[in-house]
Amino acid sequence: MKKLFLLLFTMMKIGLFTFGGGYAMISLLENEFVSRRKWLDTEEFLDMVAIAESTPGPIAINGATYIGYRVARLPGAILGTVGVVTPSFVIIYLISLFFERFLSVPWVASAFRGVQVAVVFLIFAAALRLFKKLSKTPFAVTVFVAVTLAAVALSLFAIRFSSVWFVLIGAALGLFAYLFALLHRDKDGDRETGETKDAGETGEGGAP
Repeated sequence: MKKLFLLLFTMMKIGLFTFGGGYAMISLLENEFVSRRKWLDTEEFLDMVAIAESTPGPIAINGATYIGYRVARLPGAILGTVGVVTPSFVIIYLISLFFERFLSVPWVASAFRGVQVAVVFLIFAAALRLFKKLSKTPFAVTVFVAVTLAAVALSLFAIRFSSVWFVLIGAALGLFAYLFALLHRDKDGDRETGETKDAGETGEGGAP
């Protein structure tokens, strides 16, 4: 029960102080559940981000559900999802009651402009932190550089390209690399088996 309450409280805190959507939340999730509480290791957190991004639904909710289930199974998944959603729901509901008057307040508009800058930094910091912990294999670095250059080029030339395609292309490249490595391993195994068999036959033939 203590762990469930701590999970709910942590998710509500993250949901309350996260501005900018799920991508800005990644940094807070990593800090709370990997660096501070150590409920997840770095490798699993990276897998969670990939799963949450590639499956239907907002990355924040998917990530909270995954982490909750990983920590306390079904009750944890429910409480994690409810905890991360509740603060945003309550705040948005209250703002919607007097939305136009809310935005017309000068200090509110100024605060939102400051929040926009902070959100950009949070997303950039989360991406940089995840890249530092990513396995620096030639495949991973190549895909990262290719996606980064493509995203920058598309933005500079104002070409609309859904992020869904980046996910699908990355998944296809990962599957291709896996199949290629599997095929290469099978060939090496067959070659070693053949060499062992030839050596055995040579030894039997030379025996008196």
